[in-house]
Amino acid sequence: MTIHTTVLLKETVDALQLKPGMIVVDATLGGGGHSLEVLKKIGKTGKLIAFDRDIDAIDRFKKRIAVSSVEKSDENIKLFHDNYSALKDRLTSIDIFSVDAILADLGISSDQLIDEKRGISFQGSSPLDMRMDMSKGITAAEVVNTYDEHNLIKILREFGDEKYASSIVRNIIAERNIKPFSLTSDLVEIIERSVPGIYRRKKIHPATRTFQALRIEVNQELKTLSSFLSQAIEILKPGSRLAVISFHSGEDVIVKETFRENARGCICPPEFPVCRCDEVPIVKLITRSPIVASEQEILQNPRSRSAKLRVVEKV
Repeated sequence: MTIHTTVLLKETVDALQLKPGMIVVDATLGGGGHSLEVLKKIGKTGKLIAFDRDIDAIDRFKKRIAVSSVEKSDENIKLFHDNYSALKDRLTSIDIFSVDAILADLGISSDQLIDEKRGISFQGSSPLDMRMDMSKGITAAEVVNTYDEHNLIKILREFGDEKYASSIVRNIIAERNIKPFSLTSDLVEIIERSVPGIYRRKKIHPATRTFQALRIEVNQELKTLSSFLSQAIEILKPGSRLAVISFHSGEDVIVKETFRENARGCICPPEFPVCRCDEVPIVKLITRSPIVASEQEILQNPRSRSAKLRVVEKV
């Protein structure tokens, strides 16, 4: 079973305005909290289609739904072990070409954080892997051991906002020339040696930003997000909604800019007295500012403090 606590659960499900019989996509199944609430709203006549790259997440949800009291049938749940960037292709494969609502929670689940074989957490000593789908793709060890200095620094700065990226990378390269990295604990040790003492004594662990950056690179999280958002907007029915919860600033920027671009409409220069481009808005912004967790939710689940929910509706 899952130990994950779903973030902004009520706010997200309420924003989708779900009704019985709807076809709904949960693009990031995770612990399944959002999906369970969706099933309650859409009933046996609706259809839930959920995606996750982590096969363990799908297996956990199957067990969770089996013992749940939620009204369901074999026909109204479809689970895909795949990246949400395969959204249109997977839906087409089951003859679905438009949907009534889509949600995506971009956070890492607690189940994945404590999974020792995955090596996402800097706690303990685990294989330096970090892949969501452990059946394919490059591992964090391969990134650390093979990327050149320039690219490693770029990743740590862009994906982790790590101000000591240069120092960390120099020490990584010096160490890997002696012995390649294979364990999370080896990388943590190098990071701790690469930052000032005052940085090591802060509330946030000095390895946090580096591990975040490597995970984003390994899973190509920002690249797949852009692909998913464009597909999601395209397949929504008019009047239907897309809700996205982001945690990382880079993710939130992509979501915000994509939503605003599709809500923009006319792109003519301001000095044009009449529109000549004939561009019209594709969506309307439901949340001009993101919805964030309440003080009570943050107290109960501190990880929710960085969550930002943005919602649009297809025009």
